[in-house]
Amino acid sequence: MSWNPALEPGCPDAVGLDAIETLIVPRARDLGGFEVRRALPAPNRQMVGPFIFFDQAGPAELLTGQGIDVRPHPHIGLGTVTYLFGGDFHHRDSTGADQIIRPGALNWMVAGRGVTHSERTSATARSGPNALFGIQTWIALPESHEDVAPSFEHHGKAAPATMFSETFYADVRLEPGSRLPLPDDHEDRGIYVVEGSISVAGRDYAAAQIMVFRPGDRITVAAGERGARLMILGGATLAGPRYIWWNFVASSKERIEAAKAEWRAQDWGQGRFDLPTDDRDEHIPLPG
Repeated sequence: MSWNPALEPGCPDAVGLDAIETLIVPRARDLGGFEVRRALPAPNRQMVGPFIFFDQAGPAELLTGQGIDVRPHPHIGLGTVTYLFGGDFHHRDSTGADQIIRPGALNWMVAGRGVTHSERTSATARSGPNALFGIQTWIALPESHEDVAPSFEHHGKAAPATMFSETFYADVRLEPGSRLPLPDDHEDRGIYVVEGSISVAGRDYAAAQIMVFRPGDRITVAAGERGARLMILGGATLAGPRYIWWNFVASSKERIEAAKAEWRAQDWGQGRFDLPTDDRDEHIPLPG
C-alpha cells in the first residue's frame, strides 16, 4: 500500500548469493483482512534504481460490503505507482484527481513538495464479493525535483509516464520453459517473482522474492514448469541515500521535519497539504 502503517519501513530479510547481488525475501504484514509483503527497502539494499518501496498487496478475497479504506494521508519527495492484477482502487488526491484503477492500468502520482491521497475499494466492487491483488511502489525523486508541484497520470498497458530519472518497470508473463534476457544497459536491475517460478544460474526461485543483479552482468532467466509472472524494475541510482519516516521520503531530515509540522497543523489548503476533493471528512493523523 502507498500508506506506510509504521514510522520505520520494516525491512524484509535478505540473503546474498554468488549469482545474484542480493536476494530479498519480503516480510509479510497483516493489515486487517489482507496481507502486504514488503520487498524494499531491505537491510542491504535501500533502493533498486530509484525504487525505494516495493509492496505486494494481497491476493485477498473480500466479502460483499467489505473493502480497503486507506484514509487521506500525505507524501513528499516521491512518486507512487499503483498496478493491479485483481480488484480495484478508487484513487482521490489533492491535485483534484478522481480515478478508479483496474487491472492493466497504471496510476502515477508525483508527490513532489507535498500531496495527499486516499485509496478505497470502489462502491461497485463492494456490491459483491471482491478481490485485491497488486503491486505498489514508491520511486524516490532526484534532489532537483523533490519540490516539484504534485501531479497525477493514469495510463493503460503502455504507460509513457513523466519520469524524472532513468527508470524501467514492466509486467512480464513467461510461458513454461521460456527465457528472458535482462537489459544490461541499466545501472540497477531487479526481478520480483509475482507468480510461478524462475531459474537463475541453475538455481530456482519461487514467488514473492526479489533478486537484484550486479551492474553489467549478462543475465537470462528461465520460467519454471508452470511459467512465471514477473515485475522487472530498475534504472539509474540516485546521487545519495534517502531518509524515510512514515510516508515521507527526502534527501534531508529537515525536509521531513517541515512536512511533519505542516501535516500536524492541519491547515488544509494553506501550505503544502490539502485534502482530496470529495474525501475530506477524515484523514490519518501524524503518528506519535
